[in-house]
Amino acid sequence: MDNALALLNRYFGFSEFRLGQAEVVNHVLNGQSAAAIFPTGSGKSLCYQLPALALPNLTLVVSPLLALMDDQLKFLNSKGIPAASIDSTQSNEQSSAVIQGVTEGRIKILMISVERLNNERFRRFISSVPISLLVIDEAHCISEWGHNFRPDYLKLPTYQRQLNIPQVLLLTATATPKVIEDMGSKFGIKRECITLTGFYRANLNLYAVGISAQDKINYLSGWLGQRQEQSQNKNQSGIVYVTLQHTAETVAKALVSRGFDAVAYHAGMDSDKRKAIQNQFMAGEVPIIVATIAFGMGIDKSDIRFVAHFDLPKSIENYAQEIGRAGRDGLSSDCLVLANRDNLNVLENFVYGDTPEPSAIEFVLDEIIQASKLGPQWELMLNQLSTASNIRALSLKTLLVYLEMLRVIKPKYSYFADYRFKILCPIEEILSKFDPQRQAFISAVIESSDKAKLWYSANFNALEQVLPDSRDRAIKALDYLHQKQLIELQSKQLTQVYDIYSANINDSLAARLFERFSTKEHSEITRINQLVDFFDSDHCLSLQLAQYFADPHLTGPCGHCSVCLGKVARLPAPQALKPLTDFYFNDICREAIEKLAKQLSPVLLSRFLCGLTTPIFTKLKLRQVKGFAQFEHYRFADVLVWVEANLEN
Repeated sequence: MDNALALLNRYFGFSEFRLGQAEVVNHVLNGQSAAAIFPTGSGKSLCYQLPALALPNLTLVVSPLLALMDDQLKFLNSKGIPAASIDSTQSNEQSSAVIQGVTEGRIKILMISVERLNNERFRRFISSVPISLLVIDEAHCISEWGHNFRPDYLKLPTYQRQLNIPQVLLLTATATPKVIEDMGSKFGIKRECITLTGFYRANLNLYAVGISAQDKINYLSGWLGQRQEQSQNKNQSGIVYVTLQHTAETVAKALVSRGFDAVAYHAGMDSDKRKAIQNQFMAGEVPIIVATIAFGMGIDKSDIRFVAHFDLPKSIENYAQEIGRAGRDGLSSDCLVLANRDNLNVLENFVYGDTPEPSAIEFVLDEIIQASKLGPQWELMLNQLSTASNIRALSLKTLLVYLEMLRVIKPKYSYFADYRFKILCPIEEILSKFDPQRQAFISAVIESSDKAKLWYSANFNALEQVLPDSRDRAIKALDYLHQKQLIELQSKQLTQVYDIYSANINDSLAARLFERFSTKEHSEITRINQLVDFFDSDHCLSLQLAQYFADPHLTGPCGHCSVCLGKVARLPAPQALKPLTDFYFNDICREAIEKLAKQLSPVLLSRFLCGLTTPIFTKLKLRQVKGFAQFEHYRFADVLVWVEANLEN
């Protein structure tokens, strides 16, 4: 640990660790896998950054967002720690330089997205590099019971084994006891190597107000005005979170008209504009950002004095993550939620859109059975299968992972069906760099490729007529030429190949899989109801949060949240909606029913009416058809009952 303290001081300028950091660093440096569950902004990243300096080989960091990687890379490079990322925004020269730096051992930390591991070329490269530690940021994404489940994360334990990585470090700020147990078991982390520092932050004042939709903007502007009057700094930084993009624009305009310096931010904006707004906010030039949840991941601004939720957050976990951006400097900061039940149906309906129908699951299983009749392998392109089965891509990924767990299929490898390359210098110059044997092979690859004006398309079938079993070698050769900047290489149409165990497909399998999706759906709906109960409660908000995240440190009321101050929020009932029975079914649904034709089902029609997109709607252009999203503010379950009753008549 003396060495760790020396590194801490030398590279980071600190004389001592923050709460929990020393314990985690100690586990990693002692060769153990570990997990760090720390509040947002409390120094999780240092738990891998420091060990990476002491470990002999590469530290590979998997992160869900480019923004998170960018900020951490800037920080690491500012400290003289050799770190880099590989991502789709880089030029050939940039990615080649990173690959060379990793290969030569000059780069100690490499950051990638989880999807990068699906890339055949990247896996081929990284499997040749010795790796000391796999770091998984936002590790709650691996759990189906987490608030941001991502199926690709489920493959990470397999990748750890395949790449022979001896240790793993899991990092997250928002994990319930169930999620912590799930994460730990998937990577075989001992309970004593899981460090949980506690969620409660005494400098955050949590306020919830029950309020109708039409009164929100007046209340928010009054609250912000009061803050300005009480503060010496009239331009305090803060974030106002909303659910929808158009709400961000509307609220920002309303605040500007009332004299506040506010700017909207959402994913519908041009990326350059978003980046400019973010930079202005970080520099203190724009004090108030009105944003969807697209804003905030990776924002490390210490003096954010308030976070206000104009709409209800998506979950308690999202709420905890978003308020965690306030007061990182330890000074008092306020967190306000304007709560009502108006948006609950919309939040619930997003969940219902993700569950595949039993017939869609049966379609995928039949695809596997048909493939097994031709041989022991199944090849698929995710987007094509998503459209054919009418299962959203994310849900289809989840289904494939479930089938792996049930030993119906086993991932064998993936490859790109289409490799295109552009030659960047005369062919003679390329060939002159190799011995005669390699010259002959490279010539064969180029000559067998299909040439357009500037680009060649690799034709592996034609190549294998001349040189059998040469595909793998040809890809390695193209990769090498790309790294040396002799060609520009592009790969498209990812094809996944699975081994099939058709004996494990039985009559009950589709029903069991549907039940699993339904259980997950129920879990998500429960999460939304927990959120409402959390704010519409006469119990201390801080204590409720601490208990939700298994924090043993706060044992009684905080004394400074709105409940403790005697201002219990009572959420007003949602605005009454016109009864569904008052609508004329045939008038609203006739065109959609005709378009859906044989694919028509009560669930699909209900999704259409609630505005829940599904692959077949894109194919049939149903978003432009009368009735789409007409009932987006109604509960999906109620619309489904109405649709079923009318289809039977």
